[in-house]
Amino acid sequence: MKFSINSVLTTIFGSKSEQDLKSLTPILEQIHAMEAPVQGLSDEQLKGKTAEFKQKIIDAGQDLDDQIKDLRAQSEDRESTRTAAEAKEIADSIEALRKQWLERAEEVLDEILPEAYAVLKETCRRFVGQSWKVAGSEVTWQMVPYDVQLIGAIALHKGMISEMKTGEGKTLVAIFPAYLNALVGRGVHVITVNDYLAKRDAEWNAPIFEFHGLRVDCIDKHQPNSEDRREAYRADVTYGTNNEFGFDYLRDNMVVTPDQLVQRGHHYTIIDEVDSILIDEARTPLIISGPVPEDTQSEKYVVMKPRIESLVKAQQQLVAGLVTQAEKLEAEGDAEGAGLALLRAQRGYPKNRKLRRMLQDMKYQSLLTQSENFYLQENAKRMPEVDEELFYAVELRQRSIEMSDKGREFITKQGEDADFFIIPDMGEETVKIGEEADKL
Repeated sequence: MKFSINSVLTTIFGSKSEQDLKSLTPILEQIHAMEAPVQGLSDEQLKGKTAEFKQKIIDAGQDLDDQIKDLRAQSEDRESTRTAAEAKEIADSIEALRKQWLERAEEVLDEILPEAYAVLKETCRRFVGQSWKVAGSEVTWQMVPYDVQLIGAIALHKGMISEMKTGEGKTLVAIFPAYLNALVGRGVHVITVNDYLAKRDAEWNAPIFEFHGLRVDCIDKHQPNSEDRREAYRADVTYGTNNEFGFDYLRDNMVVTPDQLVQRGHHYTIIDEVDSILIDEARTPLIISGPVPEDTQSEKYVVMKPRIESLVKAQQQLVAGLVTQAEKLEAEGDAEGAGLALLRAQRGYPKNRKLRRMLQDMKYQSLLTQSENFYLQENAKRMPEVDEELFYAVELRQRSIEMSDKGREFITKQGEDADFFIIPDMGEETVKIGEEADKL
């Protein structure tokens, strides 16, 4: 019988996940030990725990805060006489003190974690049966975390990856490390894959956070580079999509003065669907377009204009048919088919007049919302089924258009290269250039 070294070590010490679980179990037991005392608190006493936790963090770094203030005062007093080297030395000293402050804050968070999680679990228990609006519908809070969910919450605070399937309570698990790290006062970002989930989770969890005096917002509710979006970033817990966080970061790197910044720094982040966001979607670069040249009579414009006009006209005719089809299917009682037709029409040409009139009727608005929610499930993996019938899909939030295979085929029939609208893979193109250079 053959044994590999890995199998022998796994048998003796357990797998990596088993070792992690073993290290987290004592913390779970500490949470259990804190539950009874916390349950005996009144609502006001329970709320007061948040202020108590915050004060512990402030006290732990008070001496460092004082040193930072002194250094800043020295820098301002000597602003006209200090050399560049002295200014850099002060800046480096302040940065070193900030790192020490964060290290101390992290130590306090680890210390208070069991009690903080027990406090939030008790908050969830007291909210059971209460209702509020989420994504336009009334929902009733029925969630109190199980032990396995608390272990996932501990793992997220420790910087680990917590794998959970749909329906296992990711939304609930995330509020625990979000609450704990929001106590530091430097903001928490919860990044998800689409704006529906970001808005829904923000509205769903807001009452739990607000009970403890923490503010929640969602950047996808506000226009880019607006004061409302700045306020969203100043919230204790900020929800949003990966693209919006990314674009705000890019725009912040182009500002001239600090008051133009939208984000306020990066302290702690929870990423939903981390494999998709950091691997799959990371293959598509985030690009901020520059100004359009005023010379619209260039050769390329003259060549492309009639072809694009033909494409847009074909799409408008297609959408007109989809709107009529949706109306017919709804009258026949086919809600699913009508919803899909409305969703395709919305993504194909949202300015269609008949479509806009229909969507003023709550009946059609509800069909569209239900269909959209269905196809956005599981990282919108079924959305290509919606778009495949269109020549192109319009992304209103991102202000972009994605050409479909059908659209590229249409352009090809008009005499254009089918790959004209596909961004080339820069890695592959670089390799090709290198290979061609080697042949010279």
